[in-house]
Amino acid sequence: MTRFAGRAGLLASAALLAATAAVPARADTLREALIAAYQTNPSLQAARAQQRGVDENVPIARAAGLPSVNSDASYTEFVKRSPNSFTSPHRAISAGVDLGVPIYSGGSVKNRVKAAKFRVEAGQASLRGTESQIFASVTAAYMDVIQNEAIVGLNRKNVDVLKVNLQATSDRFEIGDVTRTDVAQSQSRLAVAQSDARAAEANLAAARETYIQLIGKAPQSLQAPPPLPNLPATPEEAVQIALDNNPDLLAAREQTKAAEKDIDVAGANRLPRISLYSSGSYNNYLDTLGGPSSAQFAQIEKTAQAGARITLPIFQGGLPAAQRRQAQASASAALENEIASERSVIAQVRSAYSSWIAANDVIRSSKVAVDAAALSLEGVRAENSVGNRTILDILNAEQESLNAQVRLVTARRNAYVAGFNLLAAMGKAEARDLNLDSDILYDPAVNYKRVRGKIFDWDDDRAPEAKSTRTVDTPVQDGEIPEQQATP
Repeated sequence: MTRFAGRAGLLASAALLAATAAVPARADTLREALIAAYQTNPSLQAARAQQRGVDENVPIARAAGLPSVNSDASYTEFVKRSPNSFTSPHRAISAGVDLGVPIYSGGSVKNRVKAAKFRVEAGQASLRGTESQIFASVTAAYMDVIQNEAIVGLNRKNVDVLKVNLQATSDRFEIGDVTRTDVAQSQSRLAVAQSDARAAEANLAAARETYIQLIGKAPQSLQAPPPLPNLPATPEEAVQIALDNNPDLLAAREQTKAAEKDIDVAGANRLPRISLYSSGSYNNYLDTLGGPSSAQFAQIEKTAQAGARITLPIFQGGLPAAQRRQAQASASAALENEIASERSVIAQVRSAYSSWIAANDVIRSSKVAVDAAALSLEGVRAENSVGNRTILDILNAEQESLNAQVRLVTARRNAYVAGFNLLAAMGKAEARDLNLDSDILYDPAVNYKRVRGKIFDWDDDRAPEAKSTRTVDTPVQDGEIPEQQATP
């Protein structure tokens, strides 16, 4: 199948879906639903917040390699002094400052920062994956509402037809043209159709509730979706694009790089450490040092020290080696997880491609079945009027026609959802790929660039505030549809 044929199939699917459910002048679009979810879905907002937390691992790792300054101060009252001390003070004020400057830490700081950066990139890729998953769920929910509205309309039309059929059969029974069995068959089919219609209404209500859960508001007469862009011509092309763009696979690759840096971090624990240090102190005895001879003593003391310190680990009970072996095992697991993710992506893409192709094939065959069933029903009714067909033949033909139409509606939904899932598996179903408004796009790199170089201890962010919307005030959904949609 060529790319053009595939896209044409989805365009035909969208057109057929629109024909099944007439659209009023003002209706929600799939694009509006995606934008609403992009801005207010709590799962997506939570993933963004978690990524902002991952961003902070870079300044946290870098802090270990920066100078540190500490100070302390105290005021002391010597309530009980030694009876043998004639010069001890009554009170004192003390203050001190310590400065430490790490020079060399065996490469642990450098490698910990690199690992943190890799995990930031992995988190950003995972955030893309979450966004893609949310959009796929929104698309499925959107199409489920359209599908179930169409099925409710078809079932209601079938109920109306069977009511007319039952009335006509009862009238013919009154004049002896048909038997009691024919009337009972008509009553049975009407009862079944009514129960099927009620079940369809319940499915529609459930689909609408799922829509509210994902998008934050009730659906309003949804329009048929637009054709999906950039669908691949072959499964091989789809797999190649996915290997380069699938966010889950990209995240797994970055996690592998981070795990390899963790090995170097663990190994640094057995290497020397060099640092500079300096400290100063101030003591004021408030003219109480020395008692009667206080004039002979300095009541204020100031001291300062500076130097270099080298720490060379000799024996740590095997701890550094165990930590390094542990990091190596974790890196081995990350490598295997990367391959597992690659396998999963390949399987998802191939499966989604097959489902998309199959669903479009089902659409074409279902259209033939719908046309044939309509012609068959018309012929059976005509033959019944001359006595060549029974009431049961009419009922069976009507049921066959309904089943064909439901299969067509379901195939249209499946084709679109499968196509979108294929794009998602390829890494091509994110906000940047779907032409959403550029002014609402969330760029996780902006926050990372904002925080990566921060070193001030009091540089806090604002208190957390929820950005997603609540749905507690949305009305309970039902299976009702507008009149213009009830008659496809």
